[in-house]
Amino acid sequence: MKLRSRRPLPAIIRSLLLALSAQFFALNSAVAAATPTKISVQLDWVPEPEHGGLYQALARGFFREEGLDVTLLPGGPGAQVMPSVATGKVDIAQADSTTTLLQQAEGLPFVQFVAVFQDDPSGILVHADSPVRTFADLNGQTIIARPGWPFLKFLVEKYHLKVNEVPQNFSVAAFLGNKQALQQGYFIAEPHHITQAGGKPPRFLSTWDAGFRAYAVLITNKKFARERPAELRAFTRAYLRGWQDYLEGDPTPAHTALKKAHAPNTDAFLAFSRQAIITEKLVTGRDAHGGPKNIGRLEAARYAEQIAQLEALGLLPKGKLTPATAFTNEFLP
Repeated sequence: MKLRSRRPLPAIIRSLLLALSAQFFALNSAVAAATPTKISVQLDWVPEPEHGGLYQALARGFFREEGLDVTLLPGGPGAQVMPSVATGKVDIAQADSTTTLLQQAEGLPFVQFVAVFQDDPSGILVHADSPVRTFADLNGQTIIARPGWPFLKFLVEKYHLKVNEVPQNFSVAAFLGNKQALQQGYFIAEPHHITQAGGKPPRFLSTWDAGFRAYAVLITNKKFARERPAELRAFTRAYLRGWQDYLEGDPTPAHTALKKAHAPNTDAFLAFSRQAIITEKLVTGRDAHGGPKNIGRLEAARYAEQIAQLEALGLLPKGKLTPATAFTNEFLP
C-alpha cells in the first residue's frame, strides 16, 4: 500500500508555534534566573558587629541583587565551625586565619578566600590600674585564656615569659572580681561589657602590637570553591559592599537585624563595637595601603610570616603549608 505524505503545516501556524516555543523557553529561563541560589554561612560567634558586613548585605538586599539567598547561622562557644565546612554541611564560615591554618595542616579541605578583619582583634585585657603595661610585664602573671591559645604561646616564646594559664569560660566575671586579673578578650566586645558591669575601661594588649598579624577570615570548602566559583564571586561582591556600607553609611539595617538575631545586643553595644572597628581600621587595614579598596584583601606576605611563626612555635609542621595552599584572592572583584 502506498503511504501518503504528510501535508506541511501552513507557514502562519509554524510561525506561531515557533513564537510560542521561544516564549516558553524565555519564561523558563526567567523563572530560573529569578530563583536565588541558596548559600549558608556559619558564624563563629553569636551575631555581633564583627558580622556587620554580612548582616548589612543581607538587610540591604545586596545578596539578593546578586541572585543569592543567604542564610546566616549563629555561632557561639560550641559552634562546630570547622567540621560544618569540612563536611559540606554549610558553604561558608567565619573563622580566624590561625585556627584555619592549623586545621588546613591537618588535612581539612578549606580555602581562606576573603578577609573579615585585617587584624584579628584578639588580645589581653588589662585592668586600668594594673602595673602591667607591656608584653614583657606579663612574666610571672596568671592569664585567663582559651587552652592552647597560639598567641599566648607566641608571647611566651618571643618575650621569654613564664605565665600561669587559667581556662576561660567566656565571661568577664572573673576579670571584674580580681583587680590583678589578665584575660583573653576581643577588642570590640569585652571592654564594653566590663564598663557596663561597673568596671573601668580596660587597657588592651593587642596581637598586632606584638607582631602577630593574623586575619579574621571567611573560609569555604575547596569543593564548593571549585564547583561554584560564580556564586562565590557574587557572594564576595555583596559581602564587600555590605562592609563598606556598614562602615560608611547608616548601620541601622544591620543593627536592627543583629538585635533580632541576638536579643542581648543593645544599641549602646552595637554602636561601641562598630566604632571600635572603625577606629582601629580593622576592616580597611592600618598599613600604608589600607582604605576602602583594601576591604577583604589577603596578602601572601602576611600568610608567609604567620606560617613561619607557627612553624617556629612547633604548631605547624615545616613545609606543610604555603600561602598558595592556604588562601586565594581569586574570588575578590
